[in-house]
Amino acid sequence: MQLDNLYQEVILDHYKNPQHKKLNPVFDAQVHHINPSCGDEITLNVTLATGVVKEVSWDGVGCSISQASASILTDLLIGKSLDRAQEISDAFMHLMQSKGTETGDAELLEDAVALAGVSQYPARIKCALLGWMAFKDASVQAIAKNS
Repeated sequence: MQLDNLYQEVILDHYKNPQHKKLNPVFDAQVHHINPSCGDEITLNVTLATGVVKEVSWDGVGCSISQASASILTDLLIGKSLDRAQEISDAFMHLMQSKGTETGDAELLEDAVALAGVSQYPARIKCALLGWMAFKDASVQAIAKNS
């Protein structure tokens, strides 16, 4: 099986079987983000505990890329320290800005490397980043709330 086909399977699996796609009623911060260029939406809840991402839950509608990316994000960031979550988020942002020239660090980004090809399509980058930008916003609000 070619790598591109494997990546498509990872994206479709996360889209069809999304992880943590049910809003937890207990949270430190909740945000709602919309991609105005396509109409994709996500509501994301974050709970922090002593510098660790304790819980990320979400609900949303949109294309397979936005929904799979949000699912991948939850798998990657739950249980990580805020510093490690920031490192992962920064690496994903860098991958999305690479215009298809990078494949991403599979050890750091795990399933998120399946979205590397999206970086070649400027209109789809916002889809892939929707959940990540929501997480960034929610984590900043949660940190402020807990300080």
